Amino acid sequence: MTIQQRFFSFLLLLPAFAMAQKGTTQNTPAYPQDYFRNPLDIPIFLAGNFGECRPGHFHSGIDIKTKGKENEPVHAAGDGYVSRIKMEKGGFGHGLYITHPNGYTTLYAHLNNFSPAIQKYVKEKQYEKQRWDVDLQLTPSQFPVKKGDQIAWSGNTGASTAPHLHFEIRNTKTEHPLNPELFGLTIVDNLPPVIREIAIDTGNIYESVPLFLKITNNNIAAKPLKGFLDTAIANIPGIIGIGINADDFMNGSDNSLTFYTAQLYMDGKLQVQVTLDDIGYDETRYINAYADYKTKELNKKWIQCLFQLPSNRLDGIFSGLNANRGMLDISDGKAHKIEIVLTDDRNNETRVPFYLRTTRLGAVKSANPTGILFSANKTNNYKDNDLSFSLDERQLYDDIHFVLARMAGDGLSDKFAIHYPYVPLHHNFDLAIKPNKLIPFALRSKVILKYTDGKDEDGRVAKADDNGWYKAGVRNFGTYWLAIDTTAPVITTAHKNGANLSKAKQILFTVKDATTSVKIFNGYIDDKWVCFEQHGSSFFYKFDEHCGKGKHQLVFKAEDENGNERVFKLTFTR
Repeated sequence: MTIQQRFFSFLLLLPAFAMAQKGTTQNTPAYPQDYFRNPLDIPIFLAGNFGECRPGHFHSGIDIKTKGKENEPVHAAGDGYVSRIKMEKGGFGHGLYITHPNGYTTLYAHLNNFSPAIQKYVKEKQYEKQRWDVDLQLTPSQFPVKKGDQIAWSGNTGASTAPHLHFEIRNTKTEHPLNPELFGLTIVDNLPPVIREIAIDTGNIYESVPLFLKITNNNIAAKPLKGFLDTAIANIPGIIGIGINADDFMNGSDNSLTFYTAQLYMDGKLQVQVTLDDIGYDETRYINAYADYKTKELNKKWIQCLFQLPSNRLDGIFSGLNANRGMLDISDGKAHKIEIVLTDDRNNETRVPFYLRTTRLGAVKSANPTGILFSANKTNNYKDNDLSFSLDERQLYDDIHFVLARMAGDGLSDKFAIHYPYVPLHHNFDLAIKPNKLIPFALRSKVILKYTDGKDEDGRVAKADDNGWYKAGVRNFGTYWLAIDTTAPVITTAHKNGANLSKAKQILFTVKDATTSVKIFNGYIDDKWVCFEQHGSSFFYKFDEHCGKGKHQLVFKAEDENGNERVFKLTFTR
């Protein structure tokens, strides 16, 4: 008997069939339909849409394709004023915000340059502050815009893997991103969502194994693979949860998208509806409670749960919840008709009905997990002679039985395997470890807390308290230990001393730190600060009026989180 057979027990009485058709989207908000225009001059084809599952967040807008290239003109989607400009190495890269008089704000992200007047203003502020990564708040009188005015050129900056425009529409008052496809933009789509798998959860999502039901789909019919449940299965608990691995698509694009609404019915009665709209940045990390995080980490696929975990506070996307937070009680031995209904933003609909009943009635003996019970919605503390932390009431999405293992390490402490990396935590907590070696005074500022999830390693600065413990903020379970970091970042470049760069457009460095990250970087030409930009491990200065013709000396400095600094000098001619 397989692990799944030991944990799950139900009988599929009828195969599932999915019918793709035009449907009626439930509870569509009354957003304005003719106020905003397409921010590009080309038709909208999507590489991503609102509400898609992304690592640590829901996708907050639509990604509009730019024909695989950069520098498509970007226009104001409506009348308003440029209210914010943010430059960052990751995230949105070069981002520009327009506040509109109708109560909405639009965001345009991953841009290259802004329109000339805005670009000039941004550069002036960067040189005034002597930093590239600025976050500028603007007044209505500085850069008013009319619908259709060009404000920038599209690009590939920030956390972008291919040229495109990320476009958002937000509620100005709440700052919550809304689903842009609900605002009347012209998008051609008559393709319905597709369900690839149904997942059945019958216990704690982190301490049990779901049963996956494979679905084949040709857009008009779907059925489980032959023989996927042709043996008796024992020991069913009374309550099950349904999750789905699903995609949506649009005409003219081969990128996978996500649905707009998902409804789960049992015996004709709605048990839960999920609506992917109006998700704030303050709540987007609840993606780790909405999706089956364990399955994503271990099996590399997104299962979206049509039920609400005990400490999933993303209440806005759930409606019509039954008494079991969307989970289904099928413990009575009767056959129950289950139906999943998906719609996309253009009202294309897919229905998947099937029947479930238990194969065994009565109480079920559950496994007795070992470990300390950590409860969701409560504070959970752990402390021994050399490890200490506290998880507040918002950290866990469901109860867990906490386990800890320790191993001898070659650093300043033992290695502590703190529970399992596939159990998510909602936000940072302070982890304190006591070293098992005497740390010289000169090295106490170089202590780091190292981490591995079994695949990758990283580190962060650890600060000492008055009792000799070292503490750092972390956000994941996994293996931690103390070590010393005295190694400065490594700077490399293809430019050689004395190089003639009169025809070059920029100076480019690659900077990497083996343990933490590059915290501070600055470039100086002839002792004057110049604006270097960071994109991943690349740092570049685009030649401008701050570097004239002739011979120059460039000094580039990079410092990691522990204050380890590297200085690189380069002579060149313009």
